[in-house]
Amino acid sequence: MSAEVQHKFKLKKEDTVEIIAGKDKGKRGRILKILREKDRVIVEGVNIVKKAMKRRTQQDRGGIAEIEAGIHSSNVMILCKKCGPTRIGYKVTGDTKTRICKKCGEAL
Repeated sequence: MSAEVQHKFKLKKEDTVEIIAGKDKGKRGRILKILREKDRVIVEGVNIVKKAMKRRTQQDRGGIAEIEAGIHSSNVMILCKKCGPTRIGYKVTGDTKTRICKKCGEAL
């Protein structure tokens, strides 16, 4: 009875984040993809792994390629323009919901 649970992400694609744990701690990058079912995000230029790629067409080069692998969502923090890495809060005004910085209250 272990059903896969999809968690809610406060992060979105194209957000700028900082890695707060692991081998790439301190690096910053843009979120390229969110993998909801695995609780992971793929960040540009972070967690680079080597992958053996098969040649698909005559022009395509096979061999070993370096690609970005997923990193757990708990190991990244969104960057605020004013105060750096921060947590995300929400502010509801009328019928619009905006993401805000927990430190300074500025919209993200």
